[in-house]
Amino acid sequence: MDNFILILIYLSLGFAMRRVPKFPSETPVVLNTFVMYVALPALVLQKIPSLHFSWDLLIPALVPWILLLIVSALIVTLGRLLRWSRDIIVALLIVLPLGNTSFLGFPMIEALFGGDWLPYAMIYDQIGSFVALATWSTILAALYGVNAAQSKVSPTAMAIRILTFPPFLALIVGLSLKAWTYPPLLQTTLDNLAVTLVPLIMFAVGFQLKFSLAGERLSPLLSGLGIKLLLMPLLVLCGAMLLGLSGKAVQVSVFEAAMPPMISAGAIAMMAGLAPRLVAALVGFGLLLSFITLPLWAWLLHQI
Repeated sequence: MDNFILILIYLSLGFAMRRVPKFPSETPVVLNTFVMYVALPALVLQKIPSLHFSWDLLIPALVPWILLLIVSALIVTLGRLLRWSRDIIVALLIVLPLGNTSFLGFPMIEALFGGDWLPYAMIYDQIGSFVALATWSTILAALYGVNAAQSKVSPTAMAIRILTFPPFLALIVGLSLKAWTYPPLLQTTLDNLAVTLVPLIMFAVGFQLKFSLAGERLSPLLSGLGIKLLLMPLLVLCGAMLLGLSGKAVQVSVFEAAMPPMISAGAIAMMAGLAPRLVAALVGFGLLLSFITLPLWAWLLHQI
């Protein structure tokens, strides 16, 4: 549960430090750049070798991808009906399908369900959320980010941009080295760099966090929070009940689907210049509200 307190501390520090003149307005940009080019690739290289595929754990492996398809279709439909801008739609496509399933999910599951439930959460996170982050979110950011919107490029140039995007490149390298064991010094380096991601991103999110948004941003914010914290876990729960599925794998999948927006996905969207204030609000408010919604989902799952 200390991770909850740490997240709030990092968020509060960022929110407080934006009033200190020594921290310029460009602080979030600098921090996000470090995360995108150093911390996030280190996290990719750290996590990929630990991927373990198991046919016995198909539920937590498939649920995040099914949710990705359903939620993406819902976001596009809502965006057209409510006339959201392209930046807002793409930002929501990057942020909403993915939850904070490791840093927040693992300690919450251990605290509210027990340590023997963690393997299911790891499958959900590693095969689902994390791989989707390194592929789906990365590609969307490369295709629709600020730099991509400023100029038309050939398919070859676009492919080069995607393949050289730091987290995507780290994914390719990590997969190619999956059969090898990192030297101790390299492993220690990756571990140390990876742990900087959460404090830096939460500081940047807190620095940008505002508790009031322009009217045109209120609709996607409320819709996004409702989809992420309530609708997504409800979809998994109802789907499992219709299919007659039950057990730890189902309950963990429901609980992981209820996680607030992933911090790393928010970093990708903000780094790409896609509705950064909206993304910061989704991540920040989502984290705060999850302190209420997650215990409620855990209680409900224990009653079923």
